[in-house]
Amino acid sequence: MSKKEPEVKQTKKKNDNAANIGFEEKLWLAADKMRNNMDPAEYKHTVLGLIFLKYISDSFDERYNELKGKEFSDPEDRDEYLAENIFWVPKKARWEFIKDSAKKPNIGQIIDDAMVEIEKENARLKGVLPKNYARPDLDKTRLGELVDLFSSIKVGDKESRSKDMLGRVYEYFLAKFAGSEGKGGGEFYTPKSIVKVLVEMIEPYKGRVYDPCCGSGGMFVQSETFVEEHQGRKGDISIYGQESNPTTWRLCSMNLAIRGIDGNIGPNHADTFHNDLHKTLKADYILANPPFNISDWGGEKLTDDLRWRYGTPPTGNANYAWIQHFIHHLAPNGVAGFVLANGSLSTSTSSEGEIRKNIIEDDLVDCIIAMPGQLFYSTGIPVSLWFLNRIKTNPKFRSRKGETLFIDARKMGVLVDRVHRELGDEEIKRIADTYHAWRGSESMGLQPHANSGGYTDIPGFCKSVKIEEIREHEYILTPGRYVGIEEKEDDGEPFEEKMQRLTEELAEQFAKSEHLEKRIKENLKGIGFEV
Repeated sequence: MSKKEPEVKQTKKKNDNAANIGFEEKLWLAADKMRNNMDPAEYKHTVLGLIFLKYISDSFDERYNELKGKEFSDPEDRDEYLAENIFWVPKKARWEFIKDSAKKPNIGQIIDDAMVEIEKENARLKGVLPKNYARPDLDKTRLGELVDLFSSIKVGDKESRSKDMLGRVYEYFLAKFAGSEGKGGGEFYTPKSIVKVLVEMIEPYKGRVYDPCCGSGGMFVQSETFVEEHQGRKGDISIYGQESNPTTWRLCSMNLAIRGIDGNIGPNHADTFHNDLHKTLKADYILANPPFNISDWGGEKLTDDLRWRYGTPPTGNANYAWIQHFIHHLAPNGVAGFVLANGSLSTSTSSEGEIRKNIIEDDLVDCIIAMPGQLFYSTGIPVSLWFLNRIKTNPKFRSRKGETLFIDARKMGVLVDRVHRELGDEEIKRIADTYHAWRGSESMGLQPHANSGGYTDIPGFCKSVKIEEIREHEYILTPGRYVGIEEKEDDGEPFEEKMQRLTEELAEQFAKSEHLEKRIKENLKGIGFEV
């Protein structure tokens, strides 16, 4: 063996490790190094705004070069870009100009001016782009370094778009910022595994999808992805939503724009309860992760609101206001899937217990899933997923009337770091398949589902419960009350023999512990410590 071989092997190992780090992670690590002491919540908009600017400039440049090579084509003709659904980028907003200005002390003002010009030329982006790069507290040297970093990647050309390069980067960065911001991160980001469970359960193939608290738009993106993965077309679903936080509304607008999703999230941010932007909308699918247990939602001004069909929600907690808002906007055969804190399953304070009873008696509750802890960046509060289905109340269909499916998924998921858990694809599939097997799509007038038959209760995991049993439990919807305890597989070992074996193993462990303790004391004594 040559002396060089171990060194070559070591180098190859390093290269392999580097290759295992995803493109998104490499970019994040590089960008995060430039953050210095800047607050993640502010840095988020700095970085994501620049990425968006790079994206639209890449798309523009590619089309510009195509037109330069064509006879009788003018690369400065604005209509040539609009016809291809490409944003028009003025000269002083193009990335080449910004890159050449990266080392200038006024780079912040140059970027702000670029954002203003782009908004002027593209009505869809009006009020969307961040324009605070010139502020004094933003280190202009590090801003220039960020420009240089993003200059090294392509995110908006056709090849990158076919790989959804920017979508991957944007989503990865959103997740990382959510983790960095901690509690504040939940305002704009719902963990992907939760979104996937919701989407796989309600299957938004075709129709109107609505999220009245849409954050950065994760529900919409996953719905579009679901349609495409099942050989549908983006145009098969229509997107509606709104968001009350102005900066989060901008994130969502950019997120939809880079994905080419034409959604109606309103011309600006707006409070869903007090300024419903889609008052007449009846949605086929509702997907939402409303803020948990909000006390200052202004309920005292809405006591006679027509949305409170099942009872007036308490002014001190908006959970049941959200539930009734979802129901109000459901189409006659619509289905809603949303996230709520576990307390909403059993609370009887104020009017909440009565509202829950009325919703259950109206046979709207299709499925409840208890989720594992540590899924969110923003809270440690345990959560559950609710699924409401108007199709159960339609006399045309008979499937699962007067029944609710309970699923206990609290033991699922793996820790991806010390404090966060994620559900795997197989676990998500198991949950969704269980629901579709129980629901029996064909008997509900829908397209046949691959798993629309053969449902059975599984102790400790799932159970179909009739409304009579829910009444006996005083309308409490906690899955653990219904699914029972998981059956342990019989290993065939007689009880007496097993007890004897376990007792002997325990005695052996005690003996080893005693021996180890003695050794430790001897070693301590040897260095002058008496125990």
